Amino acid sequence: MPGGYAARMTELESFVVDLARAAADVTLPFFRGQYDEADKGGPGAFDPVTQADKEAEAAIRKLIAERWPDHGVIGEEYGEDRPDAEFVWVLDPIDGTRAFIAGLPLWTTLIGLRHAGKPVIGAISQPYVGELFLGGPSGAVMRARGGTTPIRTRPIASLNDAVIATTDPDIFTGAELGAWTQVRAAARLARLGCDAYAYAMLAAGRIDLVAESALKPWDWTALVPVIDAAGGEVTNWRGEAPDDTGQILAVGDARIREQALVTLRRAAL
Repeated sequence: MPGGYAARMTELESFVVDLARAAADVTLPFFRGQYDEADKGGPGAFDPVTQADKEAEAAIRKLIAERWPDHGVIGEEYGEDRPDAEFVWVLDPIDGTRAFIAGLPLWTTLIGLRHAGKPVIGAISQPYVGELFLGGPSGAVMRARGGTTPIRTRPIASLNDAVIATTDPDIFTGAELGAWTQVRAAARLARLGCDAYAYAMLAAGRIDLVAESALKPWDWTALVPVIDAAGGEVTNWRGEAPDDTGQILAVGDARIREQALVTLRRAAL
């Protein structure tokens, strides 16, 4: 690789910050403002997409095409472009569109980069509160309020002492819901409704476990490098690398992962 792998990764980590800023320039004027909205869901379902979602992803894709024209892109709003390329960007311009619509500052922009199929750089951006969580070969940091601070997951030996989260128990099937309910019963505290912001708090050492299901690659790819670099782990419900099952388990300490998987494996796909 020209210039060396390490130098290229450093350059790409900086570029992720540029992409997050470009997305924020689009999303922030719409947040708590006026915008077009549509429902992608079928009968009986609500799957919203807003003008902010579409324009933010378009802005990110434009910058990628200009700077790295040989890279592929997978995005929630505009699909796949060269998904088999050596480098592939995986984008969710607004993760938590329901929160965005409700005026809640828990939505994020997720920007992930895969190299040879493996997530290597990730960003979780919440521009309204001014926080950007980055993870990659250089480590994990939070950029906020004019400063950059290293972040780290916290050690925790027992699920009984853990703070856990999921976006909404309604995402779980019957077997999954039963498994989540048992994990929740064992934990000290559970929080709901945070979307990908919960994973940022896990990387920052405030939440200890997040379990979710029915996630798409753009929902989880960016999370993996951030959490990995902060000392945590992201797996499926079998304890393996995340995959197309959409079942995701993120932990700050591997010891509670094994405790949670005792239950979650029973509902693993």
